Amino acid sequence: MTDLVGAIDQGTSSTRFMIFDSAGSVVGMAQREHEQIYPRPGWVEHDPTVIWDTTVAVIQEALTRAGVTAGELSGVGITNQRETTVVWDRGSGVPVANAVVWQDTRTAELCAELGGEDGIDRFRQRTGLPLATYFSGPKVRWILDELEIDEQARRGDLAFGTMDSWLAWKLTGQHVTDVTNASRTLLMDLVTTSWDSDLCLEIGVPSHMLPEIVDSIGEIATCQGVLDGVPLAAILGDQHAALFGQACFNAGEAKNTYGTGNFMLMNTGTAPVVSTAGLLTTVGYRIAGEDTVYALEGSIAVTGSLIQWLRDNLGIITSAAEVEQLAATVEDNGDVYFVPAFSGLFAPHWRPDARGVIVGLTRFANKGHLARAALEAAAYQSADVLEAMVADSGVDLAELRVDGGMTSNNALMQFQADLLGVDVVRPVVTETTALGAAYGAGLATGVWSDLDEIRAMWAEDLRWSPMIVESERSRLHARWRQALDRSLGWV
Repeated sequence: MTDLVGAIDQGTSSTRFMIFDSAGSVVGMAQREHEQIYPRPGWVEHDPTVIWDTTVAVIQEALTRAGVTAGELSGVGITNQRETTVVWDRGSGVPVANAVVWQDTRTAELCAELGGEDGIDRFRQRTGLPLATYFSGPKVRWILDELEIDEQARRGDLAFGTMDSWLAWKLTGQHVTDVTNASRTLLMDLVTTSWDSDLCLEIGVPSHMLPEIVDSIGEIATCQGVLDGVPLAAILGDQHAALFGQACFNAGEAKNTYGTGNFMLMNTGTAPVVSTAGLLTTVGYRIAGEDTVYALEGSIAVTGSLIQWLRDNLGIITSAAEVEQLAATVEDNGDVYFVPAFSGLFAPHWRPDARGVIVGLTRFANKGHLARAALEAAAYQSADVLEAMVADSGVDLAELRVDGGMTSNNALMQFQADLLGVDVVRPVVTETTALGAAYGAGLATGVWSDLDEIRAMWAEDLRWSPMIVESERSRLHARWRQALDRSLGWV
């Protein structure tokens, strides 16, 4: 056994492979973007075959850059964009259609139909989730109905999986998913952590399509091909991996990831906490032989992808890094607010009828104000989630650990601390999704002996403390809520 572990980080906009040593330091990395496919307004797709080809390429590149072979890895973990849905033919291994991405809203009518008189809370007691376009079960049903392939699914000819299952199938030949990804489908009972036959029947997903649910961390399978002989020893949905990578192992500890969207998770221990404030109850992670750890989650659909929109759709910046410089050209937001409800509003509002709005425009406003409003939207949405999380948990956070690409923006992090009224803390390693998958794989294969050893490696890089008075914080929140109200009821 070596002290090196690999992590496949299959995200919404890119895929990368990272190699870590026993100190948690990066020794090799490669990353490539993949195409975002928008067939219609509100529809978002990925090509699963392209994602697999990209995964192979970045694994090979990272190994070469690190100067190691696959055989020198103790184990590998997968962390993935959650809810994105792939259906493929078991015989040929070929997807029947493009993957339907978690942001996609095409199942809005189906979700309303499934909710019936009970509405979005019909399955919440069993799954911890509202009935929303976000989750995988209705996406599977839509694919089966649209392609008229329900009979093949019932015969067992077709396989369903989120992106972790697709990659695990291609890497090992095994049809598996871990308990964190399974908890995002609307098909798993949150308490038993097994597929619920009644849920499958009610949503219309044949059970023969489903992967085996395995522990997040443990002996899962052995890889073939590009990682031949390497144990697949961890699978974690990206936000659960970030929770693990931030060493939030105790109940009450929380993190917020700033990526394509924002995702705040709080560890609630070994019992699920039912949300009454619009959050999700989800599985945090499960280590083989131990109890399931649960979490509360607030999911925000559009934060980092809004900066991509400024770049790709409006062309007011040429790279995401330029947005901070552009925002710094103005003293404040000029009373301009941007609610990026491109896919409706997720937590804590759950309003699929919302759409993006920019409010407060005058002749005074310029592209600097627009850039600043786009950045501040991530902080405002996160503040809404934290407020709900405090209400559900009864815990007033002393600090919030943050990670992801947008945390390199110091102005945004300061504004986030100002809005929340608590310290915001960035670790030395901010790409904690890949780190969490690597920690899991290393824990399963003996690179690290226990959680205390992993916790000791977490190190603080920068800390931002609130710098505004409560009256100003309240004024900003009130103005944001005015803007938020104007986004509702568009669809």
